[in-house]
Amino acid sequence: MHVIIDGYNLSALLARTGEPHSEAARESLLRLLAGYRHRKGHSLTVVFDGWQRGQPIEGREHRAGVQVIYSKRGERADQVIERLAREYGAECAVVTSDQEVIRAVQAQGALIMRAPEFAQKLLAPSVSGQAMPYKELAVDEDALPRRGPEKKGNPRKLPKALRQRNRQLKRF
Repeated sequence: MHVIIDGYNLSALLARTGEPHSEAARESLLRLLAGYRHRKGHSLTVVFDGWQRGQPIEGREHRAGVQVIYSKRGERADQVIERLAREYGAECAVVTSDQEVIRAVQAQGALIMRAPEFAQKLLAPSVSGQAMPYKELAVDEDALPRRGPEKKGNPRKLPKALRQRNRQLKRF
C-alpha cells in the first residue's frame, strides 16, 4: 500500500504553532510520518505546494524513509497528487480533505482517507513500540439506521459500502 498525503492539508490539522505552512510544522509532520511508517511499514509520499514560491522544477527528497515532493512553481500539490494516483491506481491511498482531489482520485480507484481521520491514526499512542489497535467509536443506538417493516436482514449490520471501507481502513 502506497499512501500519498496532501502535506499542507494534514499539517494544518497538526500544527502546534499558529502557521501550518512553516518549516517547523513541516518538520513536525515529517517526524510523525516517519514514526507511522516505522510502525506500519507503508510507503509514504508527502506532497507540499510550491506553486507560488517553489522552484522551477519539482523537488524530491527522502527524509527518514518518507518521500517528500515539492510541486514546481505554477503546479499545485493537488495536480501532483492526482498524477501519482493515476500512476499507482488502486494500489494507493490518498490522504486529503480537498473535495476536488477526492473526486479525481476516486475515479482512479484509490482509497480515500480524510485528513482528520488520518491525523487521528497518526497521533494514536503506541505501547512499547507497537501500534495500538484503532478503536472504533461506540455507536449510539439512535444513530443506527432504521429500517421499515418491508426490509429483512440484520438491522444493526452496516451497509455493504461501509463494511468494505472499514475492511480497507484496517490496513492502516
